[in-house]
Amino acid sequence: MPQIFEIFHKDICGRIGRLETPHGTIETPTIMPVVNPNIQTIKPSEFREFGAEVIITNSYIIYRKPELRERALSGGLHSLLDFDGPIMTDSGSYQLSVYGQVEVNNTQIVQFQQEIGSDIGVPLDIPTPPDVPFTRAESELEITIERAEEALGLKKDMLLAAPVQGSTFSELRERAARRLSQAGFDVYFDIYPLGAVVPLMESYRYSDLVDVIVASKKGLPPSAPVHLFGAGHPMMFSLAVALGCDLFDSASYALYAKEGRYMTVRGTYHVDKLHYLPCSCPICTSHDAEELIKSENREELLARHNLYATFAEMREVKQAIKEGSLWELVEQRCRAHPRLLDGLKRALSYSEWVEQFEPISKSTFFYSGPESSLRPEVLRYRKKLKNLDLKGRVLIRAQRLDNEYDFDYVLDFKPPFGPYPLELKETYPFNAEVTDEPDYESLTVALQNMLELMELNPEAEFTFVYDGEHPLMEEIARRAKVIGKGREGAHMKV
Repeated sequence: MPQIFEIFHKDICGRIGRLETPHGTIETPTIMPVVNPNIQTIKPSEFREFGAEVIITNSYIIYRKPELRERALSGGLHSLLDFDGPIMTDSGSYQLSVYGQVEVNNTQIVQFQQEIGSDIGVPLDIPTPPDVPFTRAESELEITIERAEEALGLKKDMLLAAPVQGSTFSELRERAARRLSQAGFDVYFDIYPLGAVVPLMESYRYSDLVDVIVASKKGLPPSAPVHLFGAGHPMMFSLAVALGCDLFDSASYALYAKEGRYMTVRGTYHVDKLHYLPCSCPICTSHDAEELIKSENREELLARHNLYATFAEMREVKQAIKEGSLWELVEQRCRAHPRLLDGLKRALSYSEWVEQFEPISKSTFFYSGPESSLRPEVLRYRKKLKNLDLKGRVLIRAQRLDNEYDFDYVLDFKPPFGPYPLELKETYPFNAEVTDEPDYESLTVALQNMLELMELNPEAEFTFVYDGEHPLMEEIARRAKVIGKGREGAHMKV
């Protein structure tokens, strides 16, 4: 398979990569602002100002309007939109989902995208909405796959995307991804968009969105670039990137502006209710809230702010990937809304799958709350407990003990990991920054790991130094000598 996507940095399933196109290289993860060929709140030539390297437009709208169609065919798509960078074109699937039909077939729209010089084209897939019957989702998926394979036979220089459909059925999403990624022989798909997910995001069904992303990723090669169709709100970028999405697009920046809505990573505000502008972009530093509300150009100013906020967050995500702190950013962002927190918890239910992609070593593990106890690093360590071969007298301590030299082995105890060799104290992830008073969830996982270690080493005699209470302490006391350390430093049996 030709290498058009190269990965340079990774954290969790997120990655910084470079995608080669006929009109230049794109650094991912990135946002593709949606450009309406008929109405442009901001000129495409100005998108570079915000950090945009690539834009997306609708080839079906251009195809249907004779004036736009002729200009695109004669001068090319880039001339029509006045943008010299890569341009992706959608095929009209959105109109198909809204109106039930379009005045073009798959072959016509794929050929048209190539004729106007699109960098990335999309077949006319069937965007099956959430919660439909399985038989409908499966039937429409077959049509999507047939059309994608038909498009492969028409492919020339344009990169070709293969939409992964399947509604809210994980089985169908994974099946579609696997079939599409194996469809080519001498010709291959280049990008894999996850389609029909906008209704999930509009109704804040982030748990279901996580299921869709993970199921699709399971069916794709790890190196395949993934596009999350219609995802343009900055508060969910970190979660989607952490699960392996590389490209995003949305018209939200303009649609929200039209409705007087102001985007932030914590959510969206109605600008009329703002007394202060919580942003340092050029729009917000040159206007106060009252000026922005009363401005004759309010819609354009809001659209510009929304773009600045969108690209600023994506740069934050990239920086987190670089320094290995993406999990911490995800946990912070997902506390912006209860449904996002649901999405994080669902993502953590896939920790065993995520663990295979998680780097072995990176920056300091920061404990951010109960969800941190379920991170892949914790799961990975539990799997490695079997590598600790302990015999004789073993001390596991959360506080130092005076007579530690009497023991054959001394292990530190740190929730959520539990016991680990002292020699690893300064290594990742045991150099974790954790709270002095562990919460119930982290202590539960740590004590479960300790019980697992005892089970794996029946010939060892364990002593546990810990001053605290937990239901699992009763079970531990049956298997080990437990010593509590009082405030005056006196030792006592528990």
